[in-house]
Amino acid sequence: MTQLIGGILIGLAASILLLFNGRISGISGILGGILAPKIHDLSWRVWFIGGLILGGVIINNSLTNSFQINSSANLVDYGVGGFLVGVGTLMGSGCTSGHGVCGISRFSRRSMIATPIFILSGALSVLVFKFLRGDL
Repeated sequence: MTQLIGGILIGLAASILLLFNGRISGISGILGGILAPKIHDLSWRVWFIGGLILGGVIINNSLTNSFQINSSANLVDYGVGGFLVGVGTLMGSGCTSGHGVCGISRFSRRSMIATPIFILSGALSVLVFKFLRGDL
């Protein structure tokens, strides 16, 4: 049920941002606009990312098992993974959230091709990583 509510809220937020601000809610693009800001374009991005963080804090405090992680990965693993995701979003002109939620819903051909490639790349990366660590 939590996933259903989360999905509805993501779709609603993406729709509101597009309708009222004319912007696509791809998280990597929104965050990238904070890291390389344009003055007239900064406040909505900060509010949007702040809302994501605040929403996560609220959910974590009200549903205690929401963010439970069962992983043998360490801080270096997470750092390498984050770096690779960042490189992938630059190469793919966006992230899975932007292409998957917003691009496909707008019938973007590029997003319809990119999203399955992102998901497949992620699955293969996990498989290779686990194989190299001896977890398979």
